[in-house]
Order: sequence, then C-alpha cells, then structure tokens
Amino acid sequence: MIYVGLTGWGDHDSLYPSRLASKDKLQAYAAYFPTVEVDAYFYAIQPRQNVEKWMAETPASFQFVVKAYQGMTGHQRGDIPYANKDEMFTAFLQSIEPFQQGNKLAMVLFQFPPWFDCKKEHVYYLRWCRERMGNVPVALEFRHQSWFSPPFYEKTLRFMEEERWIHSICDEPQAGEGSVPTVLHPTDPNKTLIRLHGRNVAGWNKRDDENWRAVRYLYRYNEQELQEWVKHIRLLQTKCEHIYVLFNNNSGGDAAHNAKQLLQMLSIEYTDLAPRQLDLFS
Repeated sequence: MIYVGLTGWGDHDSLYPSRLASKDKLQAYAAYFPTVEVDAYFYAIQPRQNVEKWMAETPASFQFVVKAYQGMTGHQRGDIPYANKDEMFTAFLQSIEPFQQGNKLAMVLFQFPPWFDCKKEHVYYLRWCRERMGNVPVALEFRHQSWFSPPFYEKTLRFMEEERWIHSICDEPQAGEGSVPTVLHPTDPNKTLIRLHGRNVAGWNKRDDENWRAVRYLYRYNEQELQEWVKHIRLLQTKCEHIYVLFNNNSGGDAAHNAKQLLQMLSIEYTDLAPRQLDLFS
C-alpha cells in the first residue's frame, strides 16, 4: 500500500470549497488523501477531544502520522510545561491513545533539529525515547548530516533497524551540515516514511531572515523530479510493505498539486476516501 498525503490539512486552499470553516477542513481533506501528518502536536500535546473529533471526521482506513511534541525532540527553547520528560511522554502517549484504539495511528514522527548531531549522548537519548514509546510505531528523521557521513552511515542504519525505528527518508535541499541526503534504505519491513520538503537551497538555512519559515518550503517539484520519486517508491516497495509519502513543500501552496500529480504518475486511485464536498458558490 502506498499512502500519499500532506503535512497538515489547514493550508491547502486549492482542495477546499470557498469559505470553508477551518473546523471542517479535515473532513474535506480526507476526500483527496488517505493519510496526513498532524503537525499540531509539534506545538502542543493535543487534548483527547481534538483527537476524537479527527477520528470521527475521517474514514475507517484513514491513517495519521503524529509529529512528536517539540519538547520531546529538543526543539523547544525555554522551559517545557511539564515537570520532567517522563511526565511529558506520559501526557503524549495518553493523548494519542484514541488513534491507536481506532487503528488510525500510522506512526509517531520524531524529527530532530539540525543541531542534533551524531554523538553518544544523542544515541543514548534516542534509545531512551524508543524505550519510552513502547510498542508505538515510531519514525526517525535527522536534520544533521553527520548521521549519514561515511564513518557513521552503516552504523546509523543498523542502529535504526535494531532499535525498531522506521526510517523517515527525506528529499530536501543539500545545504550543508543542517540537511541530510536521500537514503533509500528502509529500516522496518512493514513501514517506511518519505517526507518531501522541496529543494529550495537558498531558503533552507536563512534562519535570521524575517520570512524564513514562509519561504523555506517554497518549491514546486517538476515532472522529472517526481518521476525520480516514482522510481524510488517502486524500489522501496520491494523491501517494505507500506510506504507513506508526505509533501511538506507548502509555503506557496504547491504540496497538494504535487501530491495529486504523484498519484497520477503512480496510477493510484483510492476507493475508500471521504465523500467529496461540492462548492455551490464557485
């Protein structure tokens, strides 16, 4: 099974009827794609009533990729609103229980920041996170080049296999040590995650610019680039049962367009999506 979707459902205006309320967007989104990344968790561990609402608004087969809370991956600056990391992880695990109970949790994504480099203390923390998450399927995405540098490349992949981390394979600008190459190696025979961030090299590292976040993912994949990924996905399919592909290049609204384009190239037409809404005022 190949699941193609987007990171979040709020910003993809081309998918929705005009004047559609934010609270209704997930249900409309689920008419196009069978999976989504819940990036709201990165900013705050979500109340269970939100999760239960999202569950009710999506088809039975719909799959959520939940992004780990920023305090869990070291992104958050300043104090976290929990007494300690153990309490924070407990709150997160309690929050995602409805996803698990409804068989709608594809995985939890741990995306680590560019300063999380390959050294012993970070390896120990990854082991602690994996142990703390128990049997929850977890994906791992690096943003520091050192993990896939020649001395550590094989060791990193072996570590992920042994510790039961799903590989989050990236397509992103190759812009120095704060980016990783595309490594087409599944580390779990059941699931692999692919996240396509675009290839905006100029905007990737300009953290001091006022509009950095607005332009970082400003990129539209062309047909040739997507055709490369068709070949990659077909290769990964021979090694892994379920492939999840998420487009994150949405600074300019390009993610939805590219996702639909990829589905056509893969000749995929989902049959268990939500009913399509009509825009009576368009």
